[in-house]
Amino acid sequence: MNREPNAREPFVRVSKRGVAIPMWKAFGIRGIALVASLVICSILIYGIVKLNPLKVFAAMFEGAFGTNKRMWVMIRDMMMLLCISVGLAPAFKMRFWNIGAEGQILVGGIASAACMIYLGKTISTIPLMIIMLVFSTLAGGLWGLIPGLFKARWKTNETLFTLMMNYIAIQITAYFVAMWENPIGSNTVGVINSKTKVGWFPEVFGQAYGLNVILVLALAIGMFIYLRYSKQGYEIAVVGESENTARYAAINVGKVIVRTMFISGALCGIAGFLAVSGASHTISASTAGGRGFTAIIVAWLAKFNSFVMILISALIVFLDKGAIEIASRFNLNNHVSSMLTGIILFFILGSEFFINYQVHFRSGKHKEVQA
Repeated sequence: MNREPNAREPFVRVSKRGVAIPMWKAFGIRGIALVASLVICSILIYGIVKLNPLKVFAAMFEGAFGTNKRMWVMIRDMMMLLCISVGLAPAFKMRFWNIGAEGQILVGGIASAACMIYLGKTISTIPLMIIMLVFSTLAGGLWGLIPGLFKARWKTNETLFTLMMNYIAIQITAYFVAMWENPIGSNTVGVINSKTKVGWFPEVFGQAYGLNVILVLALAIGMFIYLRYSKQGYEIAVVGESENTARYAAINVGKVIVRTMFISGALCGIAGFLAVSGASHTISASTAGGRGFTAIIVAWLAKFNSFVMILISALIVFLDKGAIEIASRFNLNNHVSSMLTGIILFFILGSEFFINYQVHFRSGKHKEVQA
């Protein structure tokens, strides 16, 4: 006898892909998402402000690459974001949610600024930069080590812990800004060593930010090799998949957590060194500028592949520079330009769903179940 099933199969069913899709196909999906986001942005631009979308997109391009100076400023900011993303990669691959990059950047920046202020009159630039790099790396590493120790020893919630460490770092930065205030009453440190430029990155290949590129690309290549081919990178991957599996494989999980968080914090500390010595030449509570949170998006979209992070960092910085340009050129509200950036990022983030999951639709004919 035939009878209808108690419950019909849902019209739409989502399942995780059993096998990862080829890289070319994944980038194809992201490309389609990018094109779709540009179409939606074009409709909104014309509908809201009655502007030719092509002129707006051309203005975005000019905002990032319109002059040689703009291009190098974009590269500088891209390298800063890439450095932070590379720093977050090992922690996130271990499934340790390091939300404390902002604080790690700030303490690294404080260490660099202190070296420039107290040693700038007695040491020349090259040895001073080496000292700044060492102390910034240690400061950021120790700031990351603290939540790592608490997680390994007492199983604390790393998300809240690292987030709260950001606020502590901001208050410490405010204290040092008040102590190093120049001129008095300005509530800023001012440009450090503005006359002598001791501690500033020297020009490389005739470019002020050439050293930024060399240093960060070296870190990106090193991190790719570390995570992909080293024993410690393998341990990070196993701990990220399952701590119980790692223990069964005789991996010291606590040691891996502590070591990885020191590395993650150290690289974010180097980003503080880049910000102070290689860019602004000052320190303030806004030195990190929210890039510690933006870098989370970069690291996740790249699936912790530091080479892919280069492309995503470039895209995000391009959108930021472009949004600023169209806001000023067309006298648009900043919220409009931010909305366009948000739409593009939303589509790119949404494309990850179709890369990781399959969508199944119920066939038109419903089959009866044989009793």
